[in-house]
Amino acid sequence: MTTGRLSIALAVLNPTVGDVAGNIERIKAAHKEATDCDLVVCSELCVSGYPPEDLVLHAPYAIRCREAVDALAQVTADGPALVVGTPWPAEGRQRKPYNASVLLADGKVQTVAYKRYLPEYGVFDEPRTFSASTAIPDLGIVAGVRLGLMTCEDMWYPTPAADLAERGAEIFVAPHGSPFRLTAHAERLFHAKARVRETGRPLVFTNQVGGQDELVFDGGAFAVDRDEGVYRGPLFARGITRTVWRRDEAGHLRFETGPSEDWPVEEPLIYPALVTGTRDYVRKSGFSSVVLGLSGGIDSAMVAAIAVDALGPDNVRCVMLPSRYTSTESLDDAAACAKALGVTLDRVEIEPMIAVFTDSLAPLFAGRSADVTEENLQSRIRGTALMALSNKFGCLLLSTGNKSEMATGYATLYGDMNGAYNPLKDVYKSVVFRLARWRNANHPSGGLGPRGEVIPERIITKPPSAELRADQRDDQSLPAYDILDDILSGLVEEDLSPKAVAARGHDPALVTKVRRLLLLSEYKRRQAPPGPKITVRNFGRDRRYPLLNRWGANE
Repeated sequence: MTTGRLSIALAVLNPTVGDVAGNIERIKAAHKEATDCDLVVCSELCVSGYPPEDLVLHAPYAIRCREAVDALAQVTADGPALVVGTPWPAEGRQRKPYNASVLLADGKVQTVAYKRYLPEYGVFDEPRTFSASTAIPDLGIVAGVRLGLMTCEDMWYPTPAADLAERGAEIFVAPHGSPFRLTAHAERLFHAKARVRETGRPLVFTNQVGGQDELVFDGGAFAVDRDEGVYRGPLFARGITRTVWRRDEAGHLRFETGPSEDWPVEEPLIYPALVTGTRDYVRKSGFSSVVLGLSGGIDSAMVAAIAVDALGPDNVRCVMLPSRYTSTESLDDAAACAKALGVTLDRVEIEPMIAVFTDSLAPLFAGRSADVTEENLQSRIRGTALMALSNKFGCLLLSTGNKSEMATGYATLYGDMNGAYNPLKDVYKSVVFRLARWRNANHPSGGLGPRGEVIPERIITKPPSAELRADQRDDQSLPAYDILDDILSGLVEEDLSPKAVAARGHDPALVTKVRRLLLLSEYKRRQAPPGPKITVRNFGRDRRYPLLNRWGANE
């Protein structure tokens, strides 16, 4: 390194799975923006989009990615070196491709580093689609500095860093495709600092941003100095984070950039994650607008606020679908919420439709009293009407059920569960209340909705109710949400036994009841729309339970 200085641009991009040409253009734009730097680092599998899942097993797809990388190398002929992530075809017709980080420099491919540790837990299933490498990758060289490339999971284990350090790496470059969850930032920094501490080498980390199916990526590029000082880039934002390094008198690379403040926690992280996931699911699905039922309750109000911040009020259509059980209070609250958000609120009366169904089914229901069947019929009529509006006007339908309801089955198949995407799928009801207060007091960065109170106070404070029968309240069927959610968190996220959950101070009979509801509702969750993952264990790829299961009844 002749200048004694190295500048690295950590590019946080929002790739789209399968859009190889579009992803290459995004990489080129980042490279052009960082022409003042020596090296531009992009995220894991940024060429193919992450995670590509079984697409990567389609041989022409992996080959197309390889060809695109070869062509991309030309931009480094008279510009910064570039690290990109891509599937890399393996030798042999039957072999799965490698997950590779590729260093492009001087107009050609300089170094290809294959991922060694393939995660197979939670949402990850990489051994299904990629080959694991057993080789220690060659070092890259940029501006005279020896780089050690570690792809995502390789940073989370000591061996790859130790091997690269032994080969002479002076700084680690760790492209990631790391999904958001509330514990993610602490976990990433824990492992990054451990590698720095073990080897005495600094490290740079970058990650993608945006939504992909149920995953949300938060960006959050950072660099860790030899003394474990951390420089952090922004969260939930595309762009470039520049880090500058100089050699000290001993020849070691040191920060010139300096450390930065910690990232926020809890609500300031959860809300932008929900907005990001919703925005990208809608747009990457080819839609520009959404429709949802606005009932006057907190869940639908929260989804409306998220949708407005993601897409803007002109692209959100809300519908009130009242029945005889809908209170005047709910009508007023829905109208007030719509006005505060600046969205259109339509009204569709469902009583005439209920009457048609009731009359048609009366001969078959003769002699049987009204029960949950009639309650669910109302929900399904609403779901059908909302789907009709979605079809007619080309709006994607959002559903509004929270994680507490999804866990216990307090939702109606083909009714309020109708929808293409559910922003609250991984958000417990008690967290929904906190998010509502946070959004009223804060305007999210990049949010397209208005400032100030967007969810009326009465929506937050009144007792929750599905309003499917007279004087109905949620607490007639479920325990208080703070109690329910603590029980569910123990059973779902922490995978505790009922006895261990009860030891937290809960009634053992109530824990048993909640666990039974959880197990019995698996068939509903299998038919639920996707939604953004924010917890350590969501109802999706994180948690795979059989539909037919008697263990809960016999345990």
